[in-house]
Amino acid sequence: MITLALVDDSAVVRTGLRALATHDGDIEVVAEAGTGRAGLAEVRRTRPDVVLMDLRMPELDGIEATQAIAADPELADVRVVILTTFDEDAEILAAIRAGAAGYLLKDVSPGRLRESVRLVAAGEPIFSPTAARTLVRSAAAHSASVVDATPLAQLSDREREVLTAVGRGLTNDEIAVELYLSPATARTYVSRLLARTGVRDRAGLVVLAYETGLVRPGE
Repeated sequence: MITLALVDDSAVVRTGLRALATHDGDIEVVAEAGTGRAGLAEVRRTRPDVVLMDLRMPELDGIEATQAIAADPELADVRVVILTTFDEDAEILAAIRAGAAGYLLKDVSPGRLRESVRLVAAGEPIFSPTAARTLVRSAAAHSASVVDATPLAQLSDREREVLTAVGRGLTNDEIAVELYLSPATARTYVSRLLARTGVRDRAGLVVLAYETGLVRPGE
């Protein structure tokens, strides 16, 4: 069972999200809150697998609440997905830098929403097409101007290959096929990369792959 927290300042939206998320029976909503501050308190109390976080809320906004969750070692296993109506580049990048594992727009289909929760709970980043394009554009622009390969010095050749594959957007199963690994070994390599680089999630590994020049725009 995947546990889920809903943080949105609209009670109507939370009611709808609860109904949509729990439709198939494998997702349980364990907390709800209408402000960022209350949401942070509920996340600390219940420690859900995934948080669906609105962007603009009273007290603490979604970015600030996400930063607080990402900075708390006791919440290291909690994954935040921003769910919003706003798709501006600045807000998408701010959410990713704050530690969000996903960024979806509220026009997402019910099935896509549930599948996104499942994938994020399993460690896969999830972004709307707009957010994905923004992430790649930002990383590509950075890599075109400054390439710092220092973070790669501590990695083995195989770890660099896995990081390159993650940067290209491959899933663990796809990495296993491409690099002739078992799925379990591919997952182990990704977990090792997170630990060795200090990056929180796969979205951060994608950015790292661009920033270090392992992946270039268009690849």
